[in-house]
Amino acid sequence: MELFGPKRTYDDFKNQVPKEVLEIFEELRNYCLSLGSNVVEDVRAHRIVFGKSISFRWFLDLEPDTQSITAKIQRDRKEQAKTMVINPCQNLDGIKGQILDAYNNIR
Repeated sequence: MELFGPKRTYDDFKNQVPKEVLEIFEELRNYCLSLGSNVVEDVRAHRIVFGKSISFRWFLDLEPDTQSITAKIQRDRKEQAKTMVINPCQNLDGIKGQILDAYNNIR
């Protein structure tokens, strides 16, 4: 018996992501999941958080909006997370580099 109801799945979450940002949101999600077998995806009410393994040291928090995605990248728990707004037409290479750096350095 689940006390708080069934856990939300990505498919449930995806239905609320605006079409304008869905493609870029899914690209970032797939990139995070490709970083390693220890990546954990936590689907929350209005955002998805990516972390490392059981200790769940989060390195990326993605929250879609009507025209953009707010991304918080956490490189180290002792540093403040870097927040940026990502637009659908934006090149993701630099952002992916920052995500990879955060994934590699989060402890």
